[in-house]
Amino acid sequence: MVEAAIEITAPIERTAPDTIRLERALDAPVETVWRYLTEADLRREWFMGGTDARAGGEFELLVDHDNLSTDDVPYPETHECYKGATWAEKVIQFDPPRLLATTFQGGKNGTVTYELFADGGRTRLVLTHSGITSGTGAQDFGSGWNSHLTVLQEKLAGRSVPNFWALHARSREEVAKALA
Repeated sequence: MVEAAIEITAPIERTAPDTIRLERALDAPVETVWRYLTEADLRREWFMGGTDARAGGEFELLVDHDNLSTDDVPYPETHECYKGATWAEKVIQFDPPRLLATTFQGGKNGTVTYELFADGGRTRLVLTHSGITSGTGAQDFGSGWNSHLTVLQEKLAGRSVPNFWALHARSREEVAKALA
């Protein structure tokens, strides 16, 4: 299976009971990564679409993971209920192309901060999700972010992910070990 070749282990840590932090090295300059964070059409290729994120504004995240896999794979039953959901988010910090902070799930599950650092022609992305209140906690959010960042990493390297949900299942296992 092709997914086995995709490296999903990435630095993830719990920095507080309600906070996780992930880092990724991405094969693109910071300006390109910034566009993938803020422009809905690009963001939907690795995470969720919706509307563009702009300084001081509100934007929408649209849950539709069908486009994350190159193969035709169904949503798992556990995630089907989220398909098509739209969350109204707020931009908290907007400093192109180095810092973006937004609410998550309409603010019900804290904030997500993306920090971008130039590294030659590459970018080091640090994602911090704080204020997680969901009962699923760091484990589920960590595996979700790890999976989505893997899709972004593959996309920016010119590769694709055949089955996002298989990747997500493997990510759950890896994140559980990392956060144990």
